[in-house]
Amino acid sequence: MIRLEAEALCSLENSLGHGFVKACLAIIGMSRQLVITGMGKSGHVARKVAATFAATGTPAIYVHPSEAGHGDLGMLARGDVLLVLSNSGNTSELKAIVNYARRTGIPVIGAASRKHSLVIELADIPILLPNVREACSVNIAPTTSTTMQLALGDALAMTVMDMRGISKSHLRSLHPAGSIGLALTPVSDIMHSADRLPLVHRDAGMPEAISVMTSGCFGLAGVIDNVGALVGIITDGDLRRRFGVLATAFAHEVMTQAPKVIPADMPAGEALVFLNDNQITAAFVVEDPTAGPQVPLGIIHIHDLLRHGLN
Repeated sequence: MIRLEAEALCSLENSLGHGFVKACLAIIGMSRQLVITGMGKSGHVARKVAATFAATGTPAIYVHPSEAGHGDLGMLARGDVLLVLSNSGNTSELKAIVNYARRTGIPVIGAASRKHSLVIELADIPILLPNVREACSVNIAPTTSTTMQLALGDALAMTVMDMRGISKSHLRSLHPAGSIGLALTPVSDIMHSADRLPLVHRDAGMPEAISVMTSGCFGLAGVIDNVGALVGIITDGDLRRRFGVLATAFAHEVMTQAPKVIPADMPAGEALVFLNDNQITAAFVVEDPTAGPQVPLGIIHIHDLLRHGLN
């Protein structure tokens, strides 16, 4: 059954053409909001698609086609675009809202699997979905068809988001709570600030460096030059490798040069991936890692990210 749905998605990908492009352009060009409608299982998908558009920078609402005929048509106005999702394209409840949109001058994007259907024939921008078998054993329960509708809605929303140039900061403003908002939070909002940084001068003796390492809670010490720029890092591994000379060595003789650092604007979710991929537990935060040695702005530990709920 899953294979049937996967094959349907491949068919959908290969079938999308000018209608898809026109739909994206119509949504980008609207002055008000995207109104999405559908009946039954298509209605459930339509609700989700509306939520995805709204969460990615495009104002969108769901209107129930039956309720539309009892006054909710007032939710549509010039400047809107109407997206209609249907499998057969002939669901009777859709006729009122489609006809109202046409009379009002609201562009209609119609997505259905039957070429000669109400939705496709009345749509200003028809998107013909592959007419494939449902995953249901008796070919009745909406399964494959709703999977394609969901994928189409996601594709429209993501394409429009990219066309709008929606930034991570914009997405964060739309997701102030929950795991998405946390993952998009810049490291600078979570990091330990400059007054807590475990730093030693490059010419400091190793007894001093070890004292800095053990007095903090990060298990490392950053090594700085005369202007305060980070030029190296000392970790437990460095101590083990130079154990025999620690009593007389200087910090610059033991440190690892060019340590891995994190930009201050890196989202917390990416920072967690960065630490895991590099198999390190903490990293100093700088303004721009590509600009060479810089004064560290802060430090982030993997436990800080985990405590905030990232995983």
